[in-house]
Amino acid sequence: MKNIELDFLKKYLSKFDQNPFLVNFKDDESFVIGDGEPKFEILLNNPIPKCDLLASTSLALGEAYMRGDLEIKGDLYKTLNYFLGQMTQFYVDNKILKNLIHPPTSAREQKKEVQYHYDIGNDFYSLWLDDTMSYSCGYFKTENDSLYQAQLNKVHLTLSKLNLQENMTLLDIGCGWGFLLIEAAKKYKIHGVGITLSQEQAKKFEERIKEENLENYLEVKLMDYRELHKLDVKFDRIVSIGMLEHVGRKNYNLFIKNVNSVLNPSGIFLLHYISGRIENDGDPWIKKYIFPGGVIPSLREIISICSDFNYYTVDIESLRRHYNKTLLCWNENFQKNKDKLKGKFSDSFIRMWQLYLCGCAAGFNNGVVDIHQLVFTKGVNNSLPMTRNYLYQS
Repeated sequence: MKNIELDFLKKYLSKFDQNPFLVNFKDDESFVIGDGEPKFEILLNNPIPKCDLLASTSLALGEAYMRGDLEIKGDLYKTLNYFLGQMTQFYVDNKILKNLIHPPTSAREQKKEVQYHYDIGNDFYSLWLDDTMSYSCGYFKTENDSLYQAQLNKVHLTLSKLNLQENMTLLDIGCGWGFLLIEAAKKYKIHGVGITLSQEQAKKFEERIKEENLENYLEVKLMDYRELHKLDVKFDRIVSIGMLEHVGRKNYNLFIKNVNSVLNPSGIFLLHYISGRIENDGDPWIKKYIFPGGVIPSLREIISICSDFNYYTVDIESLRRHYNKTLLCWNENFQKNKDKLKGKFSDSFIRMWQLYLCGCAAGFNNGVVDIHQLVFTKGVNNSLPMTRNYLYQS
């Protein structure tokens, strides 16, 4: 590297000195950031452009890793766990990245964004998700729970929080591959509708409904949440898991308004989403490569909006550590199936997903992000049990 590039990189990285690390270059130059024995080591095969680093820390480093210009020696998760605890030091130039940070939030654009991520293919997701095809955090009751058991635990905990009764109606907004509704129909004999924007998910869900002989109980619709108010049906219960992150800050009020339009009075609404401690616009690398348009709501802003609709907050639970463990399980499965992935996807794509899974796991472990399940009632509901015991009788 030229001296001027080297001097800039040293200065740029010097603010990330909480955990000392070694930077090696392919021409054998090296330096240590921070004091003490290095906790991790990175290799730079090619320089990272100064203009990229000045636009966004995460985007510059993430793209360098995808290209193979930046390599991690040793365990990727452990390295990111050391580094991502300092995300408050990450730099973002909002002017340069304006269109990335603040993309359009129209129904047309958000449909494209959802399909970009979820329509990669059911075969891809089945390689590293468990048999439930649940693409959200599990719930580990014990250290020995498998990923499959943890997903069962999460689904049945969620259903318990909904306080379901036979013949109730249940809407799942962002239903994924449909496992939650299938379990609800089998256990509680509810009548359920799932909506999704992903054609791949809808196709798989329809297949599962037929396999389980649940045609009289369940149906799936390719539908945007904005269309809910057009339905001529009301629901006793509504659940939404891992979908609010796609809505965008400008549309939170619209989302709750549409939920409200189809929920019966005193009905229960369970909202499960990745949350931020404070409001922010999201990470540039995640928004460009993983979840286009994705924004993480804070806890307080969602509670505030729901309160405006006369919704009462019944329960709040953080599942942050559960998501850390879930992501590590997904990454383990991903690594086991890398040979199968190599025949279908580029090296850059595979490195991107490795970075995503390990980076998110580190983010949850460090508290950079959280995940909450919130339970609301539409107006006052005095028929729920007096204690919280029923929430955990799954």
